Amino acid sequence: MAELDIGKHCQVEHCRQRDFLPFVCDDCSGIFCLEHRSKESHDCSEVNIINERQKTDNHTSYPCSFKDCTGKELVPVICPFCEKNFCLRHRHQSDHECEKLEIAKPRMAATQKLIKDIIDSKADVTMSKRRKGAKTSETAAKVALMKLKMHADGDKSLPQVFLPKGSKEKSKPMFFCNKWSIGKVVDFAASLASLRNDNNKSTAKKLKLCHITSGEALPLDNILEAWIAKEDCPLYNGGNIILEYLNDEEQFLTNVDSYLE
Repeated sequence: MAELDIGKHCQVEHCRQRDFLPFVCDDCSGIFCLEHRSKESHDCSEVNIINERQKTDNHTSYPCSFKDCTGKELVPVICPFCEKNFCLRHRHQSDHECEKLEIAKPRMAATQKLIKDIIDSKADVTMSKRRKGAKTSETAAKVALMKLKMHADGDKSLPQVFLPKGSKEKSKPMFFCNKWSIGKVVDFAASLASLRNDNNKSTAKKLKLCHITSGEALPLDNILEAWIAKEDCPLYNGGNIILEYLNDEEQFLTNVDSYLE
């Protein structure tokens, strides 16, 4: 009797059962019997490949060490200075407040400091010379006061005035009442010396009274007597003083010695 070629053998090696209604695996396309039709039972090769891929996809993550940061990276990002791991956002020293971060000093800082020290030292020498001559100036002022009273204009109480650069006269002997404000002294001196006085105009240069030693412009609302009574760098009866045109922001004359030449 001839055999009928019906059905297929199960491809599982230890089974090989002939099945007249075999099952074809959707993944590996293998032919299997009823017992081995599931992927797990016939150890489907495609399922193994997928599982391997899933295993390789489970990478280790590296959390960021910066405070309150929950970021993670698939590869380690280690700071070469503090040797801690960080996310890409905090990888730089300045971003994660690295404990070994060295703040770079500004360029030319040493040179700038040297220049400042030189300027300050020169200023100190100039002021010390002026203060050293203060007693001499006081004595000379008393002598000058006696001479000035013989021919000076104005009320009898203070100094000879050096006039602004460019004036017809270099200086003019004058006296002022020590009860006057500096503003009144300026107005009175401008009137005696026929000087332009635009102190009431906001945009014009102001005529100011300046200290003969420090070059400081005296505030217009101060009283003359207060400056005579000052312990540090005072005005003296019979001493010299300077009238000059200055901008509002200028508080000192920078070339005091040139008025005395």
